[in-house]
Amino acid sequence: MAVIMNPGTRAALWMLGTLCSFTAMAIAGRELSADFGTFQILAVRSAIGLTLMVLLLSALGWHRITHADVTTHLLRNLAHYAGQFGWFFAIAYLPLAAVFAIEFTVPLWTLVFAALILKERITLVRVTALAVGLAGVMLILRPGGDLLQVAALAMLGGALAYGLSHTLTKKLAARHSALSILFYMMLIQLPLGLLPAWQDWAPLQTRHWPWFLLVGVTGLTAHYCMVRALALADASVVVPMDLLRLPLIALVGYLLYQERVDLWLVIGSGLIVAGNMLNVFWNRG
Repeated sequence: MAVIMNPGTRAALWMLGTLCSFTAMAIAGRELSADFGTFQILAVRSAIGLTLMVLLLSALGWHRITHADVTTHLLRNLAHYAGQFGWFFAIAYLPLAAVFAIEFTVPLWTLVFAALILKERITLVRVTALAVGLAGVMLILRPGGDLLQVAALAMLGGALAYGLSHTLTKKLAARHSALSILFYMMLIQLPLGLLPAWQDWAPLQTRHWPWFLLVGVTGLTAHYCMVRALALADASVVVPMDLLRLPLIALVGYLLYQERVDLWLVIGSGLIVAGNMLNVFWNRG
């Protein structure tokens, strides 16, 4: 007898898939960073993702790909690639919790880009949310702190790039399916990784392939699960569940890599989370 679940429960299960996917991707990225540069990791990830997309579209039909807005696709993927580079580069050098904490500023940067590009209205709540989030970043990256280094600044730049990418994704979503956006993402980002990685290409051994496959697959499943969750529940329900990634990755970092979380990171992360929650629950203007 089939079990019928309400939309909220199904959304929670899809978000569990999102949490597991992002966590697995972070672990795989950390393991691969010991032997490969960031460009090569991104190139192989895109190659795996593109292969999966070709197989999927061959089964479902290529009519799902819309050949329009090429310039927007290109700009969106240049920004997304920069975001990915900052994320994977930071994964190699920073505590995993710090990477995820800075990443959670992405919705706040998206507010800014949405106002500039999509002409969305900036409200007092949105300005306050951004200010609270930025205060959290300043605490994490405070002068003299252990995390004020190139990797942390790369992640902050990556978060900014992700904010631009998310805004352009919203613009594309009005005319393109999720499969079309993902296909162009892999198609455009593959040469972006291959060209700079080619000079320092390291040979892939058998022990590396499970980690590369994990990065390639979770890169698709994380976004797919998030989209499915948002289709079943409001952002005010989904976003708080996504924020569970922060304590989860802190626990994973402690158990697998003996990473400790200091008080400043906790306070800064709390402010970033508070900024996101403020925007989700109180921004109705």
